[in-house]
Amino acid sequence: MPSASSSRTPLSYRAAGVDIDAGDALVERIKPFARKTMRPEVLAGIGGFGALIEIGKRYRDPVLVAGTDGVGTKIDLAQRIGRHDTIGIDLVAMSVNDILVQGAEPLFFLDYFVCERLDVDVAVKVIEGIAKGCELAGCALIGGETAEHPGTFPQGAYDLAGFAVGVVDKDAIIDGRDIVAGDRLVGIASSGPHSNGFSLIRRIVDVAQADLSAPFDASSTTLGDALLAPTRIYVKPVLALRTRVAIKGMAHITGGGLLLNVPRMLPGNLQAQLHRSRWPRPAVFEWLQRSGNVADDEMHRVFNCGIGLVLAVAANDLDAAIAALRYSGETAYEIGEVVARADDGPQTIVV
Repeated sequence: MPSASSSRTPLSYRAAGVDIDAGDALVERIKPFARKTMRPEVLAGIGGFGALIEIGKRYRDPVLVAGTDGVGTKIDLAQRIGRHDTIGIDLVAMSVNDILVQGAEPLFFLDYFVCERLDVDVAVKVIEGIAKGCELAGCALIGGETAEHPGTFPQGAYDLAGFAVGVVDKDAIIDGRDIVAGDRLVGIASSGPHSNGFSLIRRIVDVAQADLSAPFDASSTTLGDALLAPTRIYVKPVLALRTRVAIKGMAHITGGGLLLNVPRMLPGNLQAQLHRSRWPRPAVFEWLQRSGNVADDEMHRVFNCGIGLVLAVAANDLDAAIAALRYSGETAYEIGEVVARADDGPQTIVV
């Protein structure tokens, strides 16, 4: 008589929820995107157990700078709308902009894509966006990990994380130590909320019962388009600027907004004074503040409010810095100055 175990349906990895063939198909479909991002330092990239990178001979005293990040709950809005082609740009931007502020040129990027069950078409769109972000940053997409976690994610959901490594000569590291009172602050425009504050954004959207597919202001731009606008990648214009102007400090305006990120580049005895009237605030922030009844201070603590990167330069370099950034296609403004800080004063104020 056969045992109970011999009469059962044979188990497999696919039956348990993981499709190895789908994963292999994904790798083959994304290889052309990754090839477009290659740099001469890459000796071996996607396909092996690890990628091989040489730093190269351009650096005299190279220091590696590493950063990792995700895109947070912005993914939820992308999934609500069914748009997956730009969220990968956000992923790259969050890490490469972070390492840029220390003067690093991004060399390579790796991603982690995790889902309940792999939808190859969706994953290809996401990773194509990651490759596009790497092209914009000038770094190589050398690999990553795609994982299926059956039964642990809502059906159709996925999450992302990324990791970037860059290099800078030791004597060219930007750490803010040379910033002094009288230096000027240059703000480079953002494309919208970038990838921060989306827990509050989603709450506002839900409370306002907003239609993401409808225009939210006098223009024809839909609310979904405005909120999902990919994070700007500032690498190439800022690296080009460094060849012309001494950048004393930089702050990537991410979680914590203007009030909590600008102080990260300042010596403790200094304060950044930002003048709200010196740059236009994109309409999406006006909608968020109005629809959520959000206080001014909270807006500046949560969102970039239209400024994605802040640079500190000497007063006599201000005009050249703004001109160079505009020549590179960025929108830049003089948004404030550095002053002496009172003992009990905040390190950043918006006036």
